[in-house]
Amino acid sequence: MRISKKKFIYLISPNNIYTKFYKDLEEVLNTGKVSFFQLRLKKYSLKNKIFIGKKINKICKKYGVKFLVNDDPMLSKKLNADGCHLGQNDMSLTEARRIVGNKIIGITCHNSVKLARIAIKENASYIAFGAFFSTTTKKVKFKASTKILNKVKKLTKTPIVAIGGINSNNYKKLLLNNANLLAISGYVWNNKKFKPKESIKQFK
Repeated sequence: MRISKKKFIYLISPNNIYTKFYKDLEEVLNTGKVSFFQLRLKKYSLKNKIFIGKKINKICKKYGVKFLVNDDPMLSKKLNADGCHLGQNDMSLTEARRIVGNKIIGITCHNSVKLARIAIKENASYIAFGAFFSTTTKKVKFKASTKILNKVKKLTKTPIVAIGGINSNNYKKLLLNNANLLAISGYVWNNKKFKPKESIKQFK
């Protein structure tokens, strides 16, 4: 899985899909900075997730962005998404592979080289570490430092995703320490200073 240097953003959906969201998403993806978009909706019914997911998938295809579904390989298959992302408490990578086939499957490894080794062995498409900084998007149980990025880079060519509280002031440090992709949500969707399109442009 090749990742262009320019498209280092792995964008995660806001927790709530607001009225203007689809228009904002088009504008954000049109900047050409996003490689992946992940649908992560905890409080929505399956019916709503399918409705929202179909609309997002269309927009992602239009801009050449890979569309992934969080936690739910079955939903990923239903939406014909490009793959899914698994947390440590979700089903195993092997089971997910049986459902989605030869598609992208990324896995959360928190701050653990041991979990990363397992994911690499199971052929994860990418491995995600964090949280690197404090974040309001979700409760943080694990803290990661750039040390883990450098350690893991020596073990594998599998792309590395950094997540957690990433903004325009701290992102360069992660890219300089071997993160291939930066997972961002709050800074884009809940930015008090910039609209989504402006906030994504802060990542140069």
